Amino acid sequence: MTSIFQDHRFIKILTANVFSSIGSGITMFAIPWVFVSKEGGADAFGYVSLITTIVLFFAAPLIGNLIDYQSRKKLLLWSQMIGFTMVGLFSLFGFFGVEYQTWHLVILFLTGSFYFSLFYPTMFAMNQEIFDRSLYKTLNGMMEIQGQLSTFIVAGGIASILLGRLDLHWILFIDAITYTIAFVILSTIPYIQSNRTHTERKSFWRKMREGYDYLKDQPLLFFFLLSALIPFITVMITNYLFPIYIESTLKASGSIYGLQGMLFGIGSLLAGILIPLFIKRFGNVQIILIGIVTFTISMILVSIFPFTLLFLILSIFRGFGNASTRVARNTLMMETIPNEKIGRVNSLFETIGLMLRITLIGSFTVMIPKTGTIPAVSILSFILLLAVFMAMISKRYFHKTSNPSVKAGMIDVPSK
Repeated sequence: MTSIFQDHRFIKILTANVFSSIGSGITMFAIPWVFVSKEGGADAFGYVSLITTIVLFFAAPLIGNLIDYQSRKKLLLWSQMIGFTMVGLFSLFGFFGVEYQTWHLVILFLTGSFYFSLFYPTMFAMNQEIFDRSLYKTLNGMMEIQGQLSTFIVAGGIASILLGRLDLHWILFIDAITYTIAFVILSTIPYIQSNRTHTERKSFWRKMREGYDYLKDQPLLFFFLLSALIPFITVMITNYLFPIYIESTLKASGSIYGLQGMLFGIGSLLAGILIPLFIKRFGNVQIILIGIVTFTISMILVSIFPFTLLFLILSIFRGFGNASTRVARNTLMMETIPNEKIGRVNSLFETIGLMLRITLIGSFTVMIPKTGTIPAVSILSFILLLAVFMAMISKRYFHKTSNPSVKAGMIDVPSK
């Protein structure tokens, strides 16, 4: 534990993430609520979420390719520059008296979503690249604590106070400052790009296929990692669904939206603290299964009992289940997938996740005005049950292998 905290690179990464996560987190709480608070905004937000997801679907292979081939430090710096430029520009619009139109909100939401899609996979790959394998469990646990503490607890708490009380251009101004601070800190991190011997020019889709080719000989690993991804995919869909659920089904205010994000972060924070310790005792595979089951039960209860207090309490369990799965899954991937292939493997799962998000958000956008949000939450709960079943089957097969590394949470995957 102490060695990683004595590493100045880790401290700088953690500090930079805190600032960028708080700013971007506040904005990504504010934009959806501004949408759904407008007349007809729920429908508009559904189509915006759908369009954004489609754009990210086509961007995923490019992002994976950049992560595998380019300097990851430069990519992180570019992500901060892009974020600062966009939110800073629209913040100036507000200070000059420009009234924000729907297209302004669309661009801000699209930029924020693209930022998350670029920044976090790049940070994940750089951490794997520059830190020793023995630190992965502690590293992923601490990154989860920082991410959830900043993005949900702090940003959600601030959003619950600011939404409806502070104009959007001031929120964007805060975001721009955090991007600037994160850029300065990240620029000071010593980094030498590792020798990744991939120079052949290939199409984006062919490079993404390399992720599939790598995993197709390990189908159990593929399906287990896919099932472990379902809670996170659900969280991304509920970023669209829950603002509408809170506004139309619970009849609650924007402060409840910010508060549920803060409670979600508290559950995630607990997971980030406890899960690295549990992984050492039970292994990644068992922790992933526990996380999926916890998340699934909480979603089922949300679909059956639409009460504000229960929804807030269950946000803690959803946060714990999602973060538990993420920490164990990230550790499992770091320990099994070569660093030079991690971007393309991530792109494969990202593409699958985006396809599911496109399908479900598109369906929900058409369905919710007619049926309300409860059927949509029920569909997500059913998909999660399928993920639990798939994970249990994969886990059972892993135990049959009698590979000792499985019990330690490490599945040896031969590289091609």
